[in-house]
Amino acid sequence: MAGKITQHRASPMSDATGASVDSSPNDSPSSNLPPAKNSAFAPLKEKVFRRIWTASVLSNFGQLILGVGVAWEMTRLTDSSTMVALVQTAMMLPLMLVALPAGAIADMFDRRKVAMSGLCIAIVFSSTLSVLAYLGLTTPWVLLAFCSLIGTGVAFYYPAWNSSIGEQVTQAALPAAIALNSISYNVARSFGPAVGGLIVLALGAQAAFAVNAIAYLPLLLALFVWQRVQVSSRLPPERISRAIVSGMRYALHSSPIRTVLIRVCIFTFGSATANALAPLIAKDLLHGDAGTFGILLGATGVGAVLGALLISRIHETFTLEQAVSFLAVTGGLSFFALALSHNLIVSCLAMMLAGAMSMVTISLMNITVQISVPRWVIARALSLYSSLLTAGVAVGAWFWGSVADHWSIEISLLASGAFLLLLPLLAFVLPMPNYDLTSAEQADFHSEPEVNLPVTMRSGPIVIEIEYQVEEVNAREYYDAMQAVRKLRMRNGGFDWTITRDIADPELWIERFHLPTWGDYLRMRDRLTQADMAAMGEADKHLKHGAKKHVRRGLERPLGSVRWKTTTPDNRQDNSVFMGP
Repeated sequence: MAGKITQHRASPMSDATGASVDSSPNDSPSSNLPPAKNSAFAPLKEKVFRRIWTASVLSNFGQLILGVGVAWEMTRLTDSSTMVALVQTAMMLPLMLVALPAGAIADMFDRRKVAMSGLCIAIVFSSTLSVLAYLGLTTPWVLLAFCSLIGTGVAFYYPAWNSSIGEQVTQAALPAAIALNSISYNVARSFGPAVGGLIVLALGAQAAFAVNAIAYLPLLLALFVWQRVQVSSRLPPERISRAIVSGMRYALHSSPIRTVLIRVCIFTFGSATANALAPLIAKDLLHGDAGTFGILLGATGVGAVLGALLISRIHETFTLEQAVSFLAVTGGLSFFALALSHNLIVSCLAMMLAGAMSMVTISLMNITVQISVPRWVIARALSLYSSLLTAGVAVGAWFWGSVADHWSIEISLLASGAFLLLLPLLAFVLPMPNYDLTSAEQADFHSEPEVNLPVTMRSGPIVIEIEYQVEEVNAREYYDAMQAVRKLRMRNGGFDWTITRDIADPELWIERFHLPTWGDYLRMRDRLTQADMAAMGEADKHLKHGAKKHVRRGLERPLGSVRWKTTTPDNRQDNSVFMGP
């Protein structure tokens, strides 16, 4: 019960779906990028970036002051180490659970408005927590609940903001801009916790909660005045559920991104100990107060800022694997020092080293995601990145807090330090990808598919069949090259991919895959990048000389399909044929 299948003969410069593509990298904006030797502060020359960055420093101050207030209030309300560690879990958990839908929304709609909406949510719940604290209605579980609610607003804000950095600066300045955003957080972390500790000592935790609510306002204003140009897609947006699945499929079938996601989760699991147990380190190991706690977190921030200033040099000098392996070993040694120290100065130096190690590692992985992912899925990829990052932090904070509860803070720090020392061994099973500035460049199309059947965006399923003529002597090499093609089909929206060889004609190979709808097929064409074209080009090198690929696009009509019944036609708005511009 199949619909009519049209045949289209692709030109030699066509992609494997029959679209003519300009695959010359010289026409892409990043092909002539200079080496990443820009000043670490060069992105601040851009007015929009400078305004948002400055406001983000203030909002980060508020966020960290909130963390100090909640953590210290928790130590006042309960003696449980697990409950204290769960403060960080509660603040991070929404980033893990909400970030992916938020990233899909940011990819589908205006990122500026999505970011502003997230900030408004955070402001409302921060203000509510302040009122409850002034009324004396806070309990350990109330604190954890509002940490999660505030974190939900931040979770909506973060992917929209992070994915828009590339719109505020040039791609050449992107690594420096990402480093600066890390600096904005860690500048605040250098002084925010100490200021938060003083606020808690002088005015109480409720004042820290109020300061956090106020600190979000400048960033909300900076985003409001940003005259962002929303570039409309030629295709209607996906449904939110389909967009989420598309983002997950891309990450699942993109080996470099999948590796970075797994590695960042493992790393943050092991490195969550210092920050999660910092209140207890200050109270039990150093016998200090809220001010001591603030000083420790401030030292972490100072180390992170110093580390951020080295990111450009590290990015130019070392591979990603070399950098993260060295940093993991450094972090493990700093945790050992922290566990054995009862001196404030030594502990501060250890926290500085741990802060630098953590910030640089996370920033380098963030840079890799930003420059390796195409724009159509970047917010979702960054959402997955932040989800896995915060999942590692949340689970790590709970796990190492439980270890401290059952044994001691020292044993928890020593165990997590040993865990970090073992991370370089992951290079043998999950090697980190190298930096790639060109893989995410979008390919340019010069033709549209031939359509003689009245199809709509919702018509489907769609079956794509592509015939190749391959010399028998090249069969093995061609098959191996097509495995890379399989990955790009799957991450761009295809499923049920197969490659078959004709028994009667061994030179005839047929690639076949499905897409849910005609709209998904058009989106797949739009998603092809220069890296995808290079992968298909490698397979095409093994084709028979002079042979052309034959592309067939079919509308599959399984028996029992609702749309096959004449009594249930498509909606009126879907009745037009869509073939692109």
